[in-house]
Amino acid sequence: MIHVLTGTNGFMLQQRKRALIDDFIAAHGSMAVEQLDGEEVSVDRIREAIESIPFLATRKLVVLLKPGLNKDFFDAHKELLLDVTETTDIIIVEPKFDKRSGYYKFVKKLDGFEEFTELDPGQLVKWAQEYVKKWDVTIDTAAIRELVNRTGGEQLRLQNELDKLSMHADKIDRSHVELLTASAPSSTIFELLDAVFSGNKNRAMELYKEQRTLNVDPMQIIAMLAWQFHVLAIVKAAGNKSSREIASEAKLNPFVVQKTQSVARHLSLQRIKELVHELRILDERLKRTRINSDDALQAYLLSI
Repeated sequence: MIHVLTGTNGFMLQQRKRALIDDFIAAHGSMAVEQLDGEEVSVDRIREAIESIPFLATRKLVVLLKPGLNKDFFDAHKELLLDVTETTDIIIVEPKFDKRSGYYKFVKKLDGFEEFTELDPGQLVKWAQEYVKKWDVTIDTAAIRELVNRTGGEQLRLQNELDKLSMHADKIDRSHVELLTASAPSSTIFELLDAVFSGNKNRAMELYKEQRTLNVDPMQIIAMLAWQFHVLAIVKAAGNKSSREIASEAKLNPFVVQKTQSVARHLSLQRIKELVHELRILDERLKRTRINSDDALQAYLLSI
């Protein structure tokens, strides 16, 4: 059996990988498991692992981490994976594929192909409430929503923050989240844009200064703004499609799409194009001339 695990949801992907390995070990023992970094080892080493017979076991499991980054494996994937012995199971972990490649098209057809996408905000709230129960901890909905905002809807980061919070309180509320966690840069940039588009200049400047205090370079802020405008354009062009549909088709985090929809309602596609054009000019000015980057970027934000 060949299992292929992929997708943006690192938490669910790692959970599935661990479950597959644990099930195999329970049946055949840990000595029958071989894990290889596909990017580091040679294709001959991968071939040997796949084709060799199990040692002191009836079956063996070969776990390949990102083998698609190995050019030799990438070129020979079909030959290698078609030659797997009946006594060998394989887990291929590829968080990201080039979906135009023959490699992706080949493994996509396998019965063991699984893709893990990020949960939407509603699903994250329910999951978080269930997750902390294992620590005999409760968390209120307002605290979860704030934590989801701060983590940008990334389930793996949300898990890490919940683990941390669970060590400090039996009943987690919003004050614990505000005291013990920090916002992801991408989440803060969205808040910055949200403040700008809602006309809250003071809040926008507070958020900008907060990023600079955290040593986020103005060019990094421009890059994150460009990414946010890219998402805005996708959401605006999608019309009346649901956040789940847009996230699935564009391979975006459902949380990001849902948050962006509220901003997109107040902007035309033409206005988004204008903002991107103005940001590109600002980017060029900062790279070619000697101007104060903070003053120039804040002036751009206020001009919106």
